[in-house]
Amino acid sequence: MIRAGIVGGTGYTGVELLRILALHPEVEVAVVTSRADAGVRVDAVYPSLRGHIDAVFTAPEVDTLAACDVVFFATPNGTAMLMAEQLLARGVKVIDLSADFRLQDAKEWSQWYGMEHACPDLIAEAVYGLPEINRERIKSARLIACPGCYPTSVQLGFLPLLEKGLIDCDHLIADVKSGVSGAGRKAELAALMSECGESFKAYSVSGHRHLPEIRQGLALATGKPVGLTFVPHLTPMIRGIHATLYARLESNTEDLQALYEQKYKDEIFVDVLPNGAHADTRSVRGSNRCQIAIHRPQGGQTVVILSVIDNLVKGASGQAVQNMNLMFGLAEDVGLSAVALYP
Repeated sequence: MIRAGIVGGTGYTGVELLRILALHPEVEVAVVTSRADAGVRVDAVYPSLRGHIDAVFTAPEVDTLAACDVVFFATPNGTAMLMAEQLLARGVKVIDLSADFRLQDAKEWSQWYGMEHACPDLIAEAVYGLPEINRERIKSARLIACPGCYPTSVQLGFLPLLEKGLIDCDHLIADVKSGVSGAGRKAELAALMSECGESFKAYSVSGHRHLPEIRQGLALATGKPVGLTFVPHLTPMIRGIHATLYARLESNTEDLQALYEQKYKDEIFVDVLPNGAHADTRSVRGSNRCQIAIHRPQGGQTVVILSVIDNLVKGASGQAVQNMNLMFGLAEDVGLSAVALYP
């Protein structure tokens, strides 16, 4: 059995990890940390886990976590980088769901996240945990930087076009909507139901923290920098990411539906919908799947890609477990076969 630890077990991604790992046949949840709830049973905070998780929250101490085979960091940015080096030195694999190791440039990371990076030497070792592009590297990694939810949906949507050089890379548009759980489990005015219910708004139009991560991933796919306008929106739903992606085609000869189907035909967690379909977030809620639909309005030069995920599963905790499975030589979908919730 794989002994797993979760640092930050009281947030949305932390409890989503607990929900998934509770039924994972190869995992024992050995340590769950929370400074605020240390000494409290996990199922007292989350009654949905009664009968599945018997752990008690503990303080996040390296000596305790070092007894694990793998430690997930479901923490705010700036936490994992303070402990990762010590855990790796003790032989523990680290999977970070925050942004601490996603960007390859420490100075750029500091500019976007407002603090100095505590262990920039580890950035080069960290493997970006998008299995659809880094599967082989993930298998041998010690340190995984899980992608953000917005970057996951945008990259999976654009990648086939970029890899084939079919679109103008200088003028990409990602118009992306997120449920309020993407803001995390905290008391914040903008996330209150009376503030966001029956409303819809864009935010961080001048620059969102996920922008450099998306640009970095897309540039690797095309071999050169990309021009991307990324506008996130907050929608009055709990879970879900809907990315509407726009690009201008430079060729009319490619069968785009066939291109996407061929690209993702062996990917168990990427589902290319039939021609003419419209992806919607309810069809992936609670699952680790990304669903993609391809459109060319009026048969013109503009291609519109619809890419949807559950931000807490494929956009966070499910993808983290997918990475863990690869790191420990398990089938990629172990513990991740849940069908989406409907309605």
